[in-house]
Amino acid sequence: MPVAFSPRCLLLTLGLATLSATSRAEDPLRYNRDIRPILAETCFRCHGPGVQKAELRLDSAESAQAKAKSGAVAIVPGRADESELIARILSDDTEQVMPPPSSKKTLGPGQKETLRRWIAEGAKYEKHWAFEAPAKLNPPAIDAAGFRVNNPIDAFLGDRLRREGLTMSEEADRPTLIRRVAFTLTGLPPTPQEVDLYMGDSSSRAYENMVERYLHSPRYGEEMARHWLDAARYADTHGLHLDNERQMWLYRDWVVSAFNDNQPFDQCTVEQIAGDLIPGATPRQMIATGFNRCNVTTGEGGSIDSEWYFRNAVDRTGTVAETWMGLTVACAQCHDHKFDPVSQEEFYSLYSFFYQAAGPALDSNALAHEPFLKVPTAAETQKLEDLTKSLAEARANLEAAFQAISYIDPRDLPTPGVSPSSDVSHSFRAWLKDGKDAPPEIAPLLEKARAATASEAERDALRRFYLQRVCATTSAPFAPLIDRVATLEKERAALDGAIPGTFIFKETDTPREAFVMMRGQYDKPGKKVEPSTPAALPPLKKAKASASRLDLARWLVAAEHPLTSRVTVNRFWQQVFGVGLVKTSFDFGTQGEPPTHPELLDWLAVAFQESGWDVKGLMRMMVTSAAFRQSTRVTPELLQKDPENRLYARGPRFRLDAEQIRDNALFVGELMSLKMGGRGVRPYQPPNIWEPVAFTGSNTRSYEPDKGPSLYRRSLYTFLKRTAPPPFMANFDAPSREFFCARRERSNTPLQALQLMNDVQQFEAARALAQRVMIEGGDSPRDRLAFAWKVVLARAADPEELDALELQWKTELARFQGDPESAAKLVKTGDSAIRPGLPEPELAAYAMVASTLLNLDETVTRN
Repeated sequence: MPVAFSPRCLLLTLGLATLSATSRAEDPLRYNRDIRPILAETCFRCHGPGVQKAELRLDSAESAQAKAKSGAVAIVPGRADESELIARILSDDTEQVMPPPSSKKTLGPGQKETLRRWIAEGAKYEKHWAFEAPAKLNPPAIDAAGFRVNNPIDAFLGDRLRREGLTMSEEADRPTLIRRVAFTLTGLPPTPQEVDLYMGDSSSRAYENMVERYLHSPRYGEEMARHWLDAARYADTHGLHLDNERQMWLYRDWVVSAFNDNQPFDQCTVEQIAGDLIPGATPRQMIATGFNRCNVTTGEGGSIDSEWYFRNAVDRTGTVAETWMGLTVACAQCHDHKFDPVSQEEFYSLYSFFYQAAGPALDSNALAHEPFLKVPTAAETQKLEDLTKSLAEARANLEAAFQAISYIDPRDLPTPGVSPSSDVSHSFRAWLKDGKDAPPEIAPLLEKARAATASEAERDALRRFYLQRVCATTSAPFAPLIDRVATLEKERAALDGAIPGTFIFKETDTPREAFVMMRGQYDKPGKKVEPSTPAALPPLKKAKASASRLDLARWLVAAEHPLTSRVTVNRFWQQVFGVGLVKTSFDFGTQGEPPTHPELLDWLAVAFQESGWDVKGLMRMMVTSAAFRQSTRVTPELLQKDPENRLYARGPRFRLDAEQIRDNALFVGELMSLKMGGRGVRPYQPPNIWEPVAFTGSNTRSYEPDKGPSLYRRSLYTFLKRTAPPPFMANFDAPSREFFCARRERSNTPLQALQLMNDVQQFEAARALAQRVMIEGGDSPRDRLAFAWKVVLARAADPEELDALELQWKTELARFQGDPESAAKLVKTGDSAIRPGLPEPELAAYAMVASTLLNLDETVTRN
């Protein structure tokens, strides 16, 4: 008897790769681990949370195990032969078989058997793994050859390797390890002195000692902040229309400081989402709320306020959900989420927390945009207080002098004949009638007085101005008093203007009502909603009758919340190992990839909470694990079995990020300025990058590189214009920061090679390294080349490697000795000074060798 299911919608996918299926044949199958991956890719599009064709949901046991109108049941627990699902996947009838031929999907015999076996075992459903509370299982016991267990991370990874018939790789050598740790924790290479210190440490804790030095370096916070700012979508411009500069760099500096101070992550969370609502909020806590002011904004003429209040709140809602929960809730802006348990009403209930933003909807293309917080130093605060006091005294003196005036208008005196009564320099009334050349702030009042429409207060203001500045018999004593007030006002305004400030988030005094916006349209309100959270997650605890953003922030880091700690440790794992335990670090929903090591992810999530959300402690655990310390050498067999290293049978190896590549070159060339914080700087950039996308009147219309040390600041501090990001960053996959970004891609393009060879900053760094080599590297060319190799790669060069460098150096030297003009031109690349007395042909030859070193695969890779 035919069943009332749609044959074209009940689709089954091939499932995920072997890495996702960690069960052995004798283990009971699990829905989340073994079955959901087969169903989620295509079945849930027609039979999932969003759409239920034929009234069938395969993600729901209740629906999948219910009798259809035809009497058939898709899944009969314990009786696979009676299950219509099995009949369909085994059918030879093209009208009945699932997946249908039109889907171009096929199920292999093993996948069909997995589905049959799961139903036979009882077809037990599980809640999506990410919505279950993480469980901290005891780490497995590993006592076998080929495994080293430094901490629980190794126990969980080793257990999986053992089940896969694999072992760990040997530990990498010390030079490789220190370079790996240095880039992981600071984004910079180790210095030769740091390498020597580590190599010379014979204690049993030599590695741990080295790790601690980097964890406590101020460079640590800068590297950690770089990743967070991708999620926060931090940039230095508004992002649309004029794309003018905005002053938000104090938020960026707050992030650096928070990581360096090892501020507990739960505290960082609360301050960024709701620092303004913390009782007695400090300036630092207010600065932290800049997270919710990093979104793209506009001041374009014709923009509609109500639309931008809506769009800003949507952006903030989606960003907070992705950053802390790894959920794509913004999919529910227009309709119920198709795959995850987030309804449209629940999305707008979250949205209502952020719809209360204070300040205008449009940014006016302004550097400072309300709500805005000035952040003076202690010295500036004292100076402002002193100026304010002096200004008050000066104004008091001016007022006292005014009150002491005894003036009678000559027109009120019985003076016969011609008298000062008609002289505008003596008679106030004459001046009101015939006075000329009034300043702009007085002229309108004077016109009103002549038209007899001025108020009493306006006439008093005119009389004060006349007596203090015009009247020949009274004005003379006022000149120094007025000058004193003007000087102090100017000085105070100049100081106030020089004090940096930052965009902060605050709530409007008059709450706005939030509604479900029909089909996601800003001007089509539907049902009214109140602030709340999705029902699939633990309930929100409210301090008052109506929930606040502070309640929301505390809910995110509550012990019972299943997502925040998982999502956070996964992103830190991604930083350390290159790929998250959940590869889709931006999506923990049903369409995301399941974790390769779910027990390890849960153990880390709970341990992170139990540690007091200690980020440095988590990073320490990861980089001191035996898994992290493995060699990256790979055999053909292992490469075939685990090409992405998701089993961790070898150490992590991947290309450096954009900022690390540039910073590495500047650092080894000793060009880098390590100054921290402040307004974004403008290093070298190819011409005509900003100009084609700029509008007349924009203050980012033309790009002018900085001079001096600002050219060589860390890339973290580079001014980032959203509509034209720095090419050296965009070329190596850095995001434009227009939207949330949890994971950067790693591409490999010819443009990257051209940049590394020809970019002014890159080659100037090579020339600076060459200069350093000639000064510090010894007397012989071979010694100098060996020094250069160690500076760049933190290890000694092999004889064959030195032979190749020496051959290149000799070739280049002969060329430049025969062409001194080219040598002179080459060594003058960039703005940095050349040490006098260095032979230009020789310096040019070393610069070419240094450029080769900076272009090596080993150099631009974290090995």
